Amino acid sequence: MYFRLLGLCNNFAYVVMLSAAKDILEKDAKHIEKPCRPEVTTRECHILSTGSVLLADIIPALIIKMSAPMFIHRVPFGIRHTTVVLLQAASFLIVGISDSTGLALFGVILASFGSGLGEISYLALSSNYPSSVVAAWSSGTGGAGLIGASVYALLTDSKLLAVSPKHTMLIMLTLPILFSFAYWSILQIPRSIHRAKLFQPSTWIIGGGSTTVSSEAGRISGEEGETLLRHTDSAEGELVLRGEEMNTNSRTRIQKALPLLRFMIPLISVYLAEYYINQGLLELMEFDCSHGFSMSSESQYRWFQVTYQLGVFVSRSSSNYLTIPTKHLTTLAILQTFNAVFFTFTAIYSILPHIFLAFFVIFFEGLLGGASYVNTFRAVHREIPVESREFSMGVVSISDTIGIVFAGFLAMPVHNKICSLPL
Repeated sequence: MYFRLLGLCNNFAYVVMLSAAKDILEKDAKHIEKPCRPEVTTRECHILSTGSVLLADIIPALIIKMSAPMFIHRVPFGIRHTTVVLLQAASFLIVGISDSTGLALFGVILASFGSGLGEISYLALSSNYPSSVVAAWSSGTGGAGLIGASVYALLTDSKLLAVSPKHTMLIMLTLPILFSFAYWSILQIPRSIHRAKLFQPSTWIIGGGSTTVSSEAGRISGEEGETLLRHTDSAEGELVLRGEEMNTNSRTRIQKALPLLRFMIPLISVYLAEYYINQGLLELMEFDCSHGFSMSSESQYRWFQVTYQLGVFVSRSSSNYLTIPTKHLTTLAILQTFNAVFFTFTAIYSILPHIFLAFFVIFFEGLLGGASYVNTFRAVHREIPVESREFSMGVVSISDTIGIVFAGFLAMPVHNKICSLPL
């Protein structure tokens, strides 16, 4: 229950920003949503692809995920959580009040920092619980996609609640409140987890201070360590020992990370393909009134995102009933690559006759993405020894982010190339 709620809250801002991508790109133009077109004879393209929003929503998360495993273990989970909540609240507020695309993208960047820090923190925290919490976390993140995309689409759809994108973002500020409550009041934190205390700064860093260094130095045995401490003053000796310890730790972490590539490469491939579709191609697919349920192009894009997230949610929530063996994770990557090729041809040649068929294939795309995510982390939790599990979960968590970054850079030139082609 509690990890499901943490997953939902952590990924909510990230999903909402992607669902709002077209609205964010239109802030400079003060765009007013147009009704559906009776006949689609030309392409309607933005100067910027929604891939630019994707990059703003993912590169900061990648920076956090790649750098954090080297130091984040010294930051208490309570401080990490507070930081995540503040970043999420700031992102909703800035995107909501901004009148320019540039400022809105800054808000998206803050959301990305928050979700990246949250994912690596809560997955690491999950190593202190039974393996079933990984499925709960995955279900929650899948639920964030479905609920976040659905709420945004329902609120902003001109045929439904017709709330402006600005006021919709301000409504989303209720989420950080729920997020705080989920961690501090619902989550049952084991006694073994370090707790930071507000008025005791010494508890804000785990194992900080010279005392730790001295104790580590005392553990070093052998003639080399004794000679080093004998022939240098204590301060210099501690610095040398600390440098040797850091080098040893870095080598050890690299050695632990290399075997994880068998989990990471398939997951990177899946996310590269699916986000190339979602943020590079779906915005270029538009159906006329009679073949698109009379929805505007903006509304079609939002409901495409909802359909994708529905597929993700279904597959992430079903991992307790259907588990995919590690050896078949590569198959998911191959199938998702086929989807990317199919949608590329669809964006260029408009080969799908009705939006219903687009919804069906997008749902399948979401199923593959969600299944790859949850089964990868379950495999890590199952196959990695407990003493390396927390580190491994953190390292593998950057895989989806790496794939999404590649997708963003691929989506923008492909978007521009397709926009230059006749319909």
